Amino acid sequence: RTTESQTHREMASGLSMPVGFKNATDGSLQVAIDAMGAAMHPHSFLGIDQEGFTCIVRTAGNATGHVVLRGGRESPNYDPASIRAAEEKLAKANLPPVLMVDCSHANSCKQPPRQEDVWRSVIEQRTSGTRSMIGVMIESYLHEGSQPFPRPVAELKPGVSITDACVSWETT
Repeated sequence: RTTESQTHREMASGLSMPVGFKNATDGSLQVAIDAMGAAMHPHSFLGIDQEGFTCIVRTAGNATGHVVLRGGRESPNYDPASIRAAEEKLAKANLPPVLMVDCSHANSCKQPPRQEDVWRSVIEQRTSGTRSMIGVMIESYLHEGSQPFPRPVAELKPGVSITDACVSWETT
């Protein structure tokens, strides 16, 4: 969701580390591609300096951005055809083909055990020569699943996520 935020794109342009930009929840890649492109360029914007004063922040651009494929409402996007389509769209935008696959969310239909299927597909594609995939993301916590929050602390199961459903540490 912050991928669409110009403020976040500008901040990402000043970070000296890789930054991932997730595709939109509908599955479209354009917002992530636009964010990656924007963050690669220098920016100037209002900020706060170390003494707490308003200042102009100038960034050099971040050449280490990548698109994160999280799937979409209609379908997952980690399969070979989706990977090729993402590579083509990045090339058309004159951006490097650098992709990370989110094994959770819509790619696993929000079912934690299916993250392993996504993982295996990415590994198979990578060992078959697809070099654009630089990594994967896994929703992992101590115990599998998730639980609603807020609720009384006494009702919470220790070690179970209160956000997205996760695979267990043992599975990880």
